[in-house]
Amino acid sequence: MLEKEYLEITYLKDNGYERKLCPSCNKYFWTKDTTKESCGDPPCEPYSFIGSPVFTKNFDLSSMRDEFISFFEQRGHEKLDPYPVVARWRDDIYLTIASIADFQPFVTSGEVPPPSNPLVISQPCIRLDDLDSVGKTGRHLTVFEMMAHHAFNNPKKEIYWKNETVAYCKEFLNSLGVHDEEIIFKEEPWAGGGNAGPCLETLVGGLELATLVFMNLETAADGDIEIKGEKYRKMDNYIVDTGYGLERFVWASQGTPTVYDAIFPDVIQIIKQESEGLEILSTKEVEKVVGESSKLAGMMSSLKGKKLENLRITLSERLGMEISELLAIIDPMEKMYALADHSRCLLFMLNDGLIPSNAGAGYLARLVIRRSIRMAEEIGFKLPLIELLKAHMNALKEFSFEKRLTLMDKILKSEEEKYSVTISRGIKMVERLLKKQKTISENNLVELYESHGLPPEVVKNVAMKTGVEIEIPDTFYSKLAQQHIKGEREEQELDPELIKQYPPTRKLYYEQPYQKSFEAMVLGVRGNNIILDRTLFYPEGGGQMYDTGYIQSERGSTRVIEVHEMGDIILHRVEDPSMVSIGEVIKGEIDFDRRKRHMQHHTATHIILYATKRVLGDHIWQAGARKEEDKARLDITHYRKLSREEVRKIEEIVNEIVRANIKVEWKWMDRIEAEKKYGFTLYQGGVPPGKQIRVVQIDRDVQACGGTHCSYTGEVGVIKILRADRIQDGVDRLEFAAGSAALKHIQKRDEILEESAKILRVDVEKLPDTVKRFFEEWKDQKKQIEKMVNKLARLQVKELIKRAEKIDKIRLVTEQFSDMDQQELIKIGEKLKDEKNVIAILISNGKSLRVVISVNDEVIQRGIYANTLIRVMCSTIGGGGGGKRDLAQGGGTSPEKVEEGIEKVIEYIQEKI
Repeated sequence: MLEKEYLEITYLKDNGYERKLCPSCNKYFWTKDTTKESCGDPPCEPYSFIGSPVFTKNFDLSSMRDEFISFFEQRGHEKLDPYPVVARWRDDIYLTIASIADFQPFVTSGEVPPPSNPLVISQPCIRLDDLDSVGKTGRHLTVFEMMAHHAFNNPKKEIYWKNETVAYCKEFLNSLGVHDEEIIFKEEPWAGGGNAGPCLETLVGGLELATLVFMNLETAADGDIEIKGEKYRKMDNYIVDTGYGLERFVWASQGTPTVYDAIFPDVIQIIKQESEGLEILSTKEVEKVVGESSKLAGMMSSLKGKKLENLRITLSERLGMEISELLAIIDPMEKMYALADHSRCLLFMLNDGLIPSNAGAGYLARLVIRRSIRMAEEIGFKLPLIELLKAHMNALKEFSFEKRLTLMDKILKSEEEKYSVTISRGIKMVERLLKKQKTISENNLVELYESHGLPPEVVKNVAMKTGVEIEIPDTFYSKLAQQHIKGEREEQELDPELIKQYPPTRKLYYEQPYQKSFEAMVLGVRGNNIILDRTLFYPEGGGQMYDTGYIQSERGSTRVIEVHEMGDIILHRVEDPSMVSIGEVIKGEIDFDRRKRHMQHHTATHIILYATKRVLGDHIWQAGARKEEDKARLDITHYRKLSREEVRKIEEIVNEIVRANIKVEWKWMDRIEAEKKYGFTLYQGGVPPGKQIRVVQIDRDVQACGGTHCSYTGEVGVIKILRADRIQDGVDRLEFAAGSAALKHIQKRDEILEESAKILRVDVEKLPDTVKRFFEEWKDQKKQIEKMVNKLARLQVKELIKRAEKIDKIRLVTEQFSDMDQQELIKIGEKLKDEKNVIAILISNGKSLRVVISVNDEVIQRGIYANTLIRVMCSTIGGGGGGKRDLAQGGGTSPEKVEEGIEKVIEYIQEKI
C-alpha cells in the first residue's frame, strides 16, 4: 500500500537516484551509486565511518546543533526552544521520546495549531527501551537530542511535503561535505503515538543519521492500511516529521570508536582518572578493540541472548585474543560508557523536576540512578555522581542546569543512602530465599527488584557465595523500563451516538459560580440521566466532587445525586427521571453549601501547592488531589518526608495568602499561547483537552484548571493542615480543610484534647507534660513487670524440673496453665531450654488453647525437634503450629484431647530414642 507513496517522491528520480532492492534485507533503497547493490544499513553492510569521518570537519554537540538550526532558519523555519524531557503535557507517556511527541496529540490531530509552521527544534529525548544495550553496542544512548524540522499541512494549506523534505536532507548533508553518491535513502514504514506513514532512513557510511517520516495515517479499527500489525487510515492533516540524531552526526564527523567517545570525552576521562584499575583503557590497543566491537555490534539490531556471546567470540577471533583477555578490556569499558551516558540522562531528568520513586516516571529515574550507583561501584569510581553531572553541564551550556544543581545533589545523596540500606537488607533476604528454594528464577529477580529494589547483580553475587549459579537475562533492565514507560491514562467512557445527538451543554458554573438556581430546557432523558441545554451543576472532574441539588418541573421535584461529563455533554443523574419531559423548561437548584466548600477546597489546593514550592523548591509537582465537602488532600512529589517544621511553615504561608485576600483570576486561553506564556507547569492538575484551556491564576501560581473557585482568597477562610503522610517513596500527602470545614476539624480536635485532659484531671495546657510523665512511668512499670515475670519464670522452671517425667535420659516437662499469655509461655519455654536434656510441653487452656514446646541442644542432637513435636501435638487437638528446632508454638480447638496429644508426643519421643 505504501509503495505508491515512495514513488511519488519525484525529487529522487529527478536527481539521479535509482530505486533498488537489497538482496540481504529485501527492502527498497535509493542511491546514486550505480555500483551499489546493498542498502548499506547494518547488518547488510558494516560501518565504514569509524576511523574515517564522513564530514569535512569535526563537530561537537554545540557546533553541530548550531549548524543544523542555522541551516533551517535560513530556509524559513522558526526556531523553537526544546520542551522538557518529562512530558508534562501528555497523559499517555512519562518521558519525551521524540520531537513529534511535543505536538501529539493536539497539534497532530489538527485540534490545535502548531506553535510555528514550519519549525526547527533540537529536542532532548529519553528512551529506556534498550537500557541493557547502552555501553555495549557503541551507539545506544538513554538520552539523545533529536534535531528536527516539522511542517504541518492540512487540506487548506500545504507548507511543504515529501520532495522538499528529501531535498532539505540532501542539501544539509552536502553542506557538511557528504557527496550525493554516499547518501542512501532506505524505505522503512514508521509508526508511533497513534500515527504512521512512509519513512526514508538516511544512511551515510553505514550509519543511520536521519529519518524522514511523512505522517499521514492515524490508527483506526476499520483502517485499510496495516503497518506493524496495526490498522491505519488516511488523515486529513499530513505532517513532515523528521529526526536527525545530533549525537550520531557528531560521531560521524569524528569517526571515533564509539558515540560516547565523540559526545562526552571529558566525562569519560574523569571516570578513567577517578576509577581504580581503568588506566589500561587509555591505550591504542584498547581503542582498536572498542572500534572493532562497535563495528560488529552495528551489524546487530540488539545484543540479546546469544548475540552478545557470539559477538565476543567473533571479536576475540578477529583480534587474536583470548576471551578472558578480551573481557578484561570490554567489561569495564562498557560500564564506564554506560555510567557516562546514565549520568547525562540523570542531569536532564532531575533538572526537569523528576523525583525518584517506586511508581510512574519516578520509577524510571530511580532505575537509572541505581544502575549508575552499581556500575560506579563495580569499576571503583571514587567521586560522587553529582561530579559527573557537573562535567556534563560544561558540555551542555545551552541548557540551564545550574539552578537545580543543589537539589540534584540532595536527591542523589538521598538515593545513595536508600540504596545502601536496600542492599544491606536485601542480602539477608536473598540468603533466606536460597535456603527455601535453592535457586532463583527470573520472576524472583524481578520481584526482588520491583518490591525490594535489589539489583540482580547483587543477587547473583550472594548466590555465588552459596554455590548457586544465576543467569541474569540480557534484557532485564530494558524489560523493567518498558513496563513503566507509558502513563496511566484515565480513559473516559464515551457514547459517540449520545455526543452526536446533543449540542454541547452550556456551563453556567463558569459564568456565574455564585448563582444558586437556574432555568434550562430538557434535551433528553437517558435512563436516570437528564441532559439539559445549560446547567449550574458542576460535574465531577479534576479531583473535585460533583454538585448535588434538585430539579423542579411542573410534575414535582427530583434530587440530583450525581453529575458527570461525557465529551461536551453533562449528564445529571436523578432519583426519579419521570418528573421531567423532553422539551420542557425546568428549574435547577444546587446545594450551595456543598458547592461553596468545594470552591474553598479547590482554591485552597492551588494555594497549598504554591506554598509547598516556596518552602520546598520549585521541583514540587502535584501527584494527585481530591476536593470533597468536609476535607481535601494534595499529593506532591518530594525526595524526602516533610518535617513538622516544613508543614508548619506551609500552613503559615497559605493563611498569609488567605488574609491578603488576593483576587482569583481566570480566563480562557489558546493552548499554545498559554504554554508559551506560562510553561508546562500549567498542567499540575492534569492535561485538559481542547484548543482553548481555562487558566486560573492566584498570585504567581498559574494552572490550567476546570474547577470552581472562590473569587478572592479571603473567601477560602482559615486553612488547617490536618496531617502530612509519606504515602509512597517520593510522594507526600497533605490532608487539609478550609473555611467552615476547617473550623469543624479544629473544634473536634479541641474536644478530644479537653476530654483527654478531663480523664487525666489536668488543664489542657499541661497535657503534653502529663502524658510524657505517664509514659515514662509506664515504661518503668513495664520493666519491673518484666523482671517479675522473669523471676517467676525461673521459680516455675525449678518446680517444673522437679516434676519432670524421665524418658530414657530425657526429662519431659508437661504443664497446663489455666489462662497464661502466649509470651509468658514462651519465656518459660526459653528458660527450660537452658536446662540439660529437657523437652517441655507447656499448655494454656483458657479462652483459647495455646501450646509451646521447647527442647534443648542435647535433645536436638538426638534428632528430636520442637517444630516436629508441635505438629504431632496440634494435629491431635484440632489445630496447627510451627517454629524452629528448639522452640515452636501452636494451638488447637479441642481442649478435651490435650492428654491424648501429650501421649502421642511421648510415643513419638520413645520411637526416636
